[in-house]
Amino acid sequence: MQTEVLRSCSDEVLLEMIRLEGNHLAFTTLYDRYWNKLLAIAYNLLRDKSSAKEIVQEVFISLWNRRTNIEVRNAGSYLATAVKFSVFKQIERERRYRHIELADVGDLQLAAVDDRIEDLFIKEYLAGLLEALPEKCALVINYSRIRDWSNAQIAEELNIAEKTVEGHLTKGLKLIRANLKASGMLSLLTASATWHLFR
Repeated sequence: MQTEVLRSCSDEVLLEMIRLEGNHLAFTTLYDRYWNKLLAIAYNLLRDKSSAKEIVQEVFISLWNRRTNIEVRNAGSYLATAVKFSVFKQIERERRYRHIELADVGDLQLAAVDDRIEDLFIKEYLAGLLEALPEKCALVINYSRIRDWSNAQIAEELNIAEKTVEGHLTKGLKLIRANLKASGMLSLLTASATWHLFR
């Protein structure tokens, strides 16, 4: 397919071509379509053009490397979220590394720091999703998934029936998953230890 034709294709079509065919031209078209927008996002957060370029490049490389098993419905939202996620990790990593004597830290300890940074980001992101839920729904999710309370304990605490707890839980988790899928975060979170709480 010629480049001109690909330029007129929707993101969804390009993503399918990338996922199913490993189509390099489709990938390049998506790259060209979003590069400047993503660079602007990264630069606004980092104020360092070189680092911003590196992060955007890594996001696209990751997309290509994971093309066969990644589910992305909205390319723009997914890529923007992935860039913000990467920026956050870099900022947090640098902050934490300043408090560590790197000469005395092995690769395994550095990996543990990276895992902790990622976990922190995910918890903060999910906390933001909880705040957007209806109040009772958010409370039930918080008690169930964060505090690990049973449905009976939640029902007693909130003075509601266990069936009502189950209803809030089902509704809340459904909304969270839908939000994660729409934003593209679902693909970023599935490997996380925190994510199992919201399955």
